Amino acid sequence: MRHLTTSYHPDTPQEFIENNQATMLTRLAARAIVLRGNEILMLYTRRYHDYSLPGGGVDDGEHIEQGLIRELQEETGAKVVGDVIPFGLYQEYRPWHRDGFESVNMLSYCYVCNIADEIGETQFEAHEINNGMVPVWMDIDAAIQHNLDTMANCNKKGLSIERETFLLKLIKQELL
Repeated sequence: MRHLTTSYHPDTPQEFIENNQATMLTRLAARAIVLRGNEILMLYTRRYHDYSLPGGGVDDGEHIEQGLIRELQEETGAKVVGDVIPFGLYQEYRPWHRDGFESVNMLSYCYVCNIADEIGETQFEAHEINNGMVPVWMDIDAAIQHNLDTMANCNKKGLSIERETFLLKLIKQELL
């Protein structure tokens, strides 16, 4: 899969990464790009006031594409997922203060895919429910602008908004 970019959070510069390998977790994630004309299937998160691609962590022993389909079904209620095509890998280094780790090397494998029109119930995890996560079809330009506004004007923004906005801009440029 092609490498899209590598991002370093200000608290995890390259020098920090090189000197703290023992306290860094490598985490695999899969992210879905589902388009319908100029609309894209997104997750709105009330806590962070942002839009993100459906997806998340790949479980141990799970193939990345299997994790993609599972996450898409859990977070959006998609019943049928097909035509899964690799788009690119977004690599990021950022703080991770849990499970004995200080930072994480997040590898987000992004795939373009289709879903059937019929969707079912979501199966969010407790933290996703607490964060106010909800799936929505969104005009891609509106999603990009919303995230840009959140980055510029909102103190609630989460750590993933830069990744999500980068991906949205690239999706618009290359796929629409």
